[in-house]
Amino acid sequence: MPTRRARRPARAPKTKRRTAQRTPPKRTTGFVGREGSPVLERYPPKDPGFGAPRRLVVTTPSDAAAPAPPAGLPGGAPAPLITFERPFDADDFSALLGQTSIRMNVPRSDLAEVLRRVMEFMGFGIYVYTISVRPAPSELLKEFVVELHRVDYSAEKGTWLPFVEKGSADAPPS
Repeated sequence: MPTRRARRPARAPKTKRRTAQRTPPKRTTGFVGREGSPVLERYPPKDPGFGAPRRLVVTTPSDAAAPAPPAGLPGGAPAPLITFERPFDADDFSALLGQTSIRMNVPRSDLAEVLRRVMEFMGFGIYVYTISVRPAPSELLKEFVVELHRVDYSAEKGTWLPFVEKGSADAPPS
C-alpha cells in the first residue's frame, strides 16, 4: 500500500520585489496650486477700513452752508448697513480701575461681577471710590450706568472728599 503524502498549503505565486524608485519633486518657483480665481479679478479685496464704524455727524441749521459729509467710506465704498458694537467685557472694565473717574454702561447680567471686582480692587486700600449705580435710559432695565469717583478720607472733616491730584511721587521737587 502506497503511503499518503500530507498536503502542503498552496503557495502564493512568487513576485519580484520592486524597489521603489522615487523621483525627487520638481522645484517650482512662485505659486503652487490652482490658478487664481476669476472672482478675485472681478471683485478685488476689501479696503481694510471697510468695517470700521463711522462717526456720526449732526448738523444744525447754522451748519447748513457747511459741506455735507461723504456718503460712503474712503475709497468710494458704500456705507455699511449694520455696525456692530463691541460686547461688554468685565476684564476691560477692570483695566480701567485706578483712574480718578470712571463711567460705563454695564449690562444687567454683568453688574454683580463688576461690583465684585470694584470691591476687590478697593480692598487693597490704595484706591477708594464712591459708587453710583442707576438704570440706563431704557425701558427694560437691561443696562445700568456705573459711575466711580475716587475719594480720599479727610481726618480733619471726618468724611470722604473728592480726590485731588497732588503730583506724581517720582517727580523731583522744584
